[in-house]
Amino acid sequence: MGETAMAGYGLDRPARCSVSFDTPCGSLLRELEQIWTEIGEREQDKDRMFQELEAECMRVYRRKVDSANADRSQLRQSVMAKEAELKALVASIGENTTQFKVNEKHASLKEQLAAVTPLLDDLRAMKEERIKQFSNVQSQIETINAQISDHNYQHDDGSSKRLNNDHDLSTRRLADLQMQLRNLQKEKSDRLQKVFVYVDEVHCLCAVLGMDFAKTVKDVHPSLHGTNSDNSTNISDSTLEGLTQTILKLKAEKRTRVSKLQEIVGKLHKLWNLMESTEQERRHFSEVAAVLGSSEEEITSPSVLSLETIQETEEEVERLTKQKASRMKELVLKRRVELENICRNAHMEPDTSTAPEKIVALIDSGLVDPCELLSNIEAQIAKANEESHTRKDIMERVDKWLSACDEETWLEEYNQRMITGTVRAGVPT
Repeated sequence: MGETAMAGYGLDRPARCSVSFDTPCGSLLRELEQIWTEIGEREQDKDRMFQELEAECMRVYRRKVDSANADRSQLRQSVMAKEAELKALVASIGENTTQFKVNEKHASLKEQLAAVTPLLDDLRAMKEERIKQFSNVQSQIETINAQISDHNYQHDDGSSKRLNNDHDLSTRRLADLQMQLRNLQKEKSDRLQKVFVYVDEVHCLCAVLGMDFAKTVKDVHPSLHGTNSDNSTNISDSTLEGLTQTILKLKAEKRTRVSKLQEIVGKLHKLWNLMESTEQERRHFSEVAAVLGSSEEEITSPSVLSLETIQETEEEVERLTKQKASRMKELVLKRRVELENICRNAHMEPDTSTAPEKIVALIDSGLVDPCELLSNIEAQIAKANEESHTRKDIMERVDKWLSACDEETWLEEYNQRMITGTVRAGVPT
């Protein structure tokens, strides 16, 4: 105890303890000293026991101080960790830092911790929501990239990869990704429209050529037929290239068939004209016959260029060719009669090389192609018509002269009859 405390007990010796007797602890010490005095403890033993008691109190105080210091360190670490997380989240999300700043007026650590915790919870919730937004946008980007490139598409900035970190969750980066998504959606729309245009062109070409449209487009990609969902229609580079090549092949096939059919139809027209086929006989091939005067782009009738149509037209040409041989003699003789009529009206003599008896003999012998004979007679008819036209004026004058001669002859005969009748009337009976 101190000297002041001991003086209170009438003791005049060195202080045994630094605790004041005016405190509750000092009261207990005073009571303890009285008990020791009554017991008869020696002063040196009392000093020793007081020192032991003080040392034990110091150990208790030290434990309390150490425990409080540990609690303070833990609070400091918690505050620092949450403030660090808060700063990291603010930097990651890129929000206004002023609304997520801890008030520096908070003095105690518990007040600082209580202030930072709700801010941190708000930012964590905001981060989760932002991650969902990023994940949704990037998922759509990856889906469209896969559709465009058959899973081979890679962006230069690598933004098409899945969100695997949260270092940058700012609205600026989200806006960039959304802009990238809009660009990809536009590209997807453009590609989808191009696919539809190509498929429609393939459909038109297949219809004209009489080809299986479903099989043709399915050979390019199965999704191009039998579905109404735009999302399932393949729009990759390989599909567009496949459709382009298919259209080129179909157009080349169309050109080949147009050329072949026009050649066949040319022969068909000649046979029709040669054999003077009726409209009823020509009606079945009227659509096919129209290709002769049409350009490739104008030929759009369904199946007009199909292999079946071409084969049917060839068979018709073969049939008419066979008929031509049996009817050629009749046609040649008919044209010969026309020639003779023209020559008779023009007072000309027809060419004797195509006389009927000679024509029959030549055709029957098989030495001459009937078509050549017909062409020869047609040329003679043309020449006779031309000559008849040049003689028209002369023939009119000849006709007038002959008419006048006939009239004069009639008058002479009439006058002669009149004279003869008068003479006979004057002879006496």
